[in-house]
Amino acid sequence: MKWRGRQQSSNIQDRRGQGRGGLGGLGGLGGNPFGRGGGGFRIPTGGGGRSRGGIGSLIGIVVVLGIIWFATGQNPLDMLTGGTGSSSSASSSSQIPASGDQDELRDFVGVVVKETEDLWTEVFQASGEDYPEPTVVLFSGGVDTACGAADSSTGPFYCPGDQQVYIDLSFYDQLRDQFGAPGDFAQAYVLAHEVGHHIQNITGVLPEFNQRRQSMSQEEANAYSVRVELQADCYAGVWANYAGQEDLLDNGDIEEALNAAEQIGDDTLQERMQGFAVPKTFNHGTSAQRQRWFERGYTSGDPNQCDTFSGNV
Repeated sequence: MKWRGRQQSSNIQDRRGQGRGGLGGLGGLGGNPFGRGGGGFRIPTGGGGRSRGGIGSLIGIVVVLGIIWFATGQNPLDMLTGGTGSSSSASSSSQIPASGDQDELRDFVGVVVKETEDLWTEVFQASGEDYPEPTVVLFSGGVDTACGAADSSTGPFYCPGDQQVYIDLSFYDQLRDQFGAPGDFAQAYVLAHEVGHHIQNITGVLPEFNQRRQSMSQEEANAYSVRVELQADCYAGVWANYAGQEDLLDNGDIEEALNAAEQIGDDTLQERMQGFAVPKTFNHGTSAQRQRWFERGYTSGDPNQCDTFSGNV
């Protein structure tokens, strides 16, 4: 990804080294905040100009079903993507360093977040709406949020309560080394997916499901959670389309994102961890589903094509 020298977001809050306590008195969620009620959510360019779609239609899709953040206990990385194991080809640009070079990695995050802001500001303005930009919080070790306490094992997540994305940059080492998803665009995909949850929050998806989940069984909540996560993957694909139109993509970037989506699917994660998969416990989607919805967003560039709540996924 061609990110060096580009403008960075002003909505980056660096809490690395501060530890917990910054929000004083917030209770933990009793586990992974990705998967419990009250917690956070864990993600080819066509010719002839951008097809963005009106946010009004997107809201119509989104408010119909909603929030899914709260589905079950799951691997902390479920929130991202999903899949098996083929490693993608390396990007032609130099890969982002591991978390050992935190300053450069922080700059990379700032650039990616700024590009998501540019996209979603454009989408919302097309329908006469303002885009409320989220804050992205960098932390190390642990952090207190409006959704409760989290630590590094949680992985990246979005908290609807404070409209902030949280990430410990050491996660990128795990993404590369443990899950076989290297590359700067795999890392960018993670952020775009979490920003996708912010879009769902401000357009009504997350609040709506937070209400409906009260009367759902765990299995029903899991099934709706899959649809929410796949929509966030599709929104990440829409951003990838935008990045292509801005001439930010290098050879192999989309393959890196698709590989990341493959490496962290529910089926692949469960098979890797326990030797078998239990579909009724899936709450983020299979590897194939995550790849398919990312590709749908990427090829269309239109958020209105990200309706995961109608029909089969």
